Amino acid sequence: PRHNGNPHDLLDIKQMRDKNRKPVVMKIKPGISEFASSPEKVSDYISPLLSFAAEHVPRAKHKETPLYILCTAGMRILPESQQKAILEDLLTDIPVHFDFLFSDSHAEVISGKQEGVYAWIGINFVLGRFEHTDDEDEAIVEVHVPGSENKEAIFRKRTVGILDMGGVSTQIAYEVPKTVSFASSQQEEVAKNLLAEFNLGCDAHQTEHVYRVYVATFLGFGGNAARQRYEESLFTSTALKNRLLGKQTGMTSDSPYLDPCLPLDAQDEIQQNGQIMYLRGTGDFNLCREIIQPFMNKTNETQTSLNGVYQPAVHFQNSEFYGFSEFYYCTEDVLRMGGDYNAAKFTKAAKDYCATKWSVLRERFDRGLYASHADLHRLKYQCFKSAWMYEVFHSGFSFPVSYSNLKTALQVYDKEVQWTLGAILYRTRFLPLRDIQQENFRGSHSHWRSFSFVYNHYLFFVCFLIVLLSILLYLLRLRRIHRRMLRNSSSTSLWME
Repeated sequence: PRHNGNPHDLLDIKQMRDKNRKPVVMKIKPGISEFASSPEKVSDYISPLLSFAAEHVPRAKHKETPLYILCTAGMRILPESQQKAILEDLLTDIPVHFDFLFSDSHAEVISGKQEGVYAWIGINFVLGRFEHTDDEDEAIVEVHVPGSENKEAIFRKRTVGILDMGGVSTQIAYEVPKTVSFASSQQEEVAKNLLAEFNLGCDAHQTEHVYRVYVATFLGFGGNAARQRYEESLFTSTALKNRLLGKQTGMTSDSPYLDPCLPLDAQDEIQQNGQIMYLRGTGDFNLCREIIQPFMNKTNETQTSLNGVYQPAVHFQNSEFYGFSEFYYCTEDVLRMGGDYNAAKFTKAAKDYCATKWSVLRERFDRGLYASHADLHRLKYQCFKSAWMYEVFHSGFSFPVSYSNLKTALQVYDKEVQWTLGAILYRTRFLPLRDIQQENFRGSHSHWRSFSFVYNHYLFFVCFLIVLLSILLYLLRLRRIHRRMLRNSSSTSLWME
């Protein structure tokens, strides 16, 4: 869409919808990283996606419609040579079959930091937090824009932070409105890789839309990866105790290891190196939390979070966070309390769930009392994941138990908020600049393109005339000089005679 001309506003991007008002979206699985050994097949594989897009974008607009192919975690873990081969196939083949605006810089493997920034932009755009407001009821923050220390602070809408816990990793991203301090030079060096500064405004020189965002990704801190780490630790420590004390705990189903992180009487097995360890749940939520706390890898250094990674201070009294993926599933799928998070209520519900007999939980499951997509895997590990989510949030990221501004969500305003929306916003952020500048310079916004053509046409004609006149004047001057020289030479010869 065209920009509205107000430099305070961002481009208003809306979801395209078909004639039935359904979102125009197409997804395919698996991701292109699956073609690491046969990169020549990648462009053919995603061709249906591009054909789908080509059908919905008017043919006359194809050449001015930018196409971006941004690759995430699956591609990041491939060797660089395989990444390059896949991107090369896309860059070579796509322009042959499609007319979209697609250059070398439009296909790349993005970092976890970029992905986090895009996710943060996406949620704040959907919530309207980038719009400027004079409404006194709106929550605002005082922002010190980097590089403008001598200027007055900017007051603008408070943005929201995001927490996202997947199966493998956990991510946090939030705006750091004020300048940050560091406990050591090493911490400052680490912070440079975790803080992102970017301008979402229409003009690179306007600073009111400059945002400084902290983004950190923690591999191994997702729900499933954490359970795996926990089980490996259990297996190792139990095997060691058995050797030292001459016991057989967990080695047979008759003498299982009593796991406080499984629901009461739930049974599970750990397989490692061809051996099986048997578990039976005792459903003790508080003890489970106590056991998994060391897995946070916290350090004594100030301003740190999980794994001792630097984390700038969060202004808890004036902040708001949204929790996605496991933060939502943990609170909603089984406990049925998604939305506004309350630590006391969550703890009570999790305690009750853990302490409920497995046979009762199965009966409730069979009666359809849980979310439609909740399965037996969710049921079995809900107790552990509840404790893990709680510890990551309160111990790892140091949010107080009294914190009341976390909302867990799957969708926002019926939209599945994804990093891709933020990527589009970020990469097209300077597109409206041309419209605004032309409008300010030439008047009517609707006629500036035709006026621009006429204006440039006359400008060229005037320049051409000036250059032509200059050449003529120069030639006339040369002719005069030549005549003068001839006169002088003839008078000199007469004098010599």
